[in-house]
Amino acid sequence: MQLKEVRQEFLSELKGHPKTKKLTFLEGVAMLVGTNIGIGILSIAYTSKNAGFFPLLFWLVLAGILSTITMLYIAETSMRTKQHLQLTGLCSKYMGTSAKWLMFLSTAVTSIGALVAYEQASGRILNELFSISNSLGSIVFFFPAAFVLWLGLKAIGRGEKQIVGVMFGILCVLIIATLFKESTNFSHLFEFGEHYVIASIPIFNVVVFVYSSQYIVPEMAKGFSHKPDLLPKAIVIGNIITFCMLALIPLSAISIEGLQNISDVVTLSWGKAIGQWAYYLANLFALCAILTSYWGLGGMFVTNIANYINVNADKNLIVRFFILLLVVIPPLVLVLCNAVESVDQALYWPGVVGALILSFFPIILLHNSRKMNEKKTKYICSKFLTNRFVKFLIIIVYLSATLGSVLSHYGILNELIFSFMIF
Repeated sequence: MQLKEVRQEFLSELKGHPKTKKLTFLEGVAMLVGTNIGIGILSIAYTSKNAGFFPLLFWLVLAGILSTITMLYIAETSMRTKQHLQLTGLCSKYMGTSAKWLMFLSTAVTSIGALVAYEQASGRILNELFSISNSLGSIVFFFPAAFVLWLGLKAIGRGEKQIVGVMFGILCVLIIATLFKESTNFSHLFEFGEHYVIASIPIFNVVVFVYSSQYIVPEMAKGFSHKPDLLPKAIVIGNIITFCMLALIPLSAISIEGLQNISDVVTLSWGKAIGQWAYYLANLFALCAILTSYWGLGGMFVTNIANYINVNADKNLIVRFFILLLVVIPPLVLVLCNAVESVDQALYWPGVVGALILSFFPIILLHNSRKMNEKKTKYICSKFLTNRFVKFLIIIVYLSATLGSVLSHYGILNELIFSFMIF
């Protein structure tokens, strides 16, 4: 690309409506991985503290497979639709106004809860690294994160491609350092909590949140409109990379620290356990992970709001500006007011609401889009992935695990099991 073209594209991105929104394959994969491996990857080891590594691994495998299938459902639905619609728009088109409202509620709860967790965790990390207040750390993180959201899809894809590459390199260094550390003890992986069966149930909702990139599939479809066959490939490869990272970080942290020493932001304790140099490197990884996920879910929420009010936010910059404020300001205010006590608390309800909606909405969207058949598509989900048993399994696993998680959260599940054992 010539220097003049680069300059013109940068200026158009700065205005908030880039001329080109095409994603490369690597940008698409990075966008999905970057969205997945945000605060969830940093807190997921902590959620297994009272259960153990293998219950966590079980949910990572099962939720990863089911999430990938639902993403492919959404991918086919997006490619069967003439307009570039987000999930709220797709629900409105194929399921009606009530479904549109419910999906918008799901995206709102997921996005706001996630952005609150990102702001809070970034404040803590910057406080640890530079001895500034948590509030100032959150504000420092806020400006570059919100600025890239303004630039739009192409800037997010480019930014995540670069940062995910850096993160992968850092992760490899940290894992290798863990393997060669004298204090590493892999027997920690076989430790289980006292009531590990009950404690393992709430893990599901956090895992569902980590695989929350279902929400950005329509945005990826928009970026791959020039080569739609790349979308399903990017989804599968992106989720495989996500799973590897989600499994390796808890494995390494638990091996060197043991279950009971894991912090709710894992890099704070994992890095210290390896050494001072690793402490700074691990928290650089954490900041990158939070930043990429902020861009993915924040950008998704911006476009979903625009879809909900039926406005083209790429062309109407005034509307885009106010939507951006609506997305980024409330989470920052909640963090500065200390409205949320912990990172895992901020992630709990987004996981619950997301699991309820994503358990059956993608199935209905796929069915109705095939029935309407508005546009021919080169990609069609295989019969194996769309048979009744698979759909039934998705619904049962999501709904039952979510119900169990809610009951466990309020202590009801413990009472029920205890009563059953006495009986």
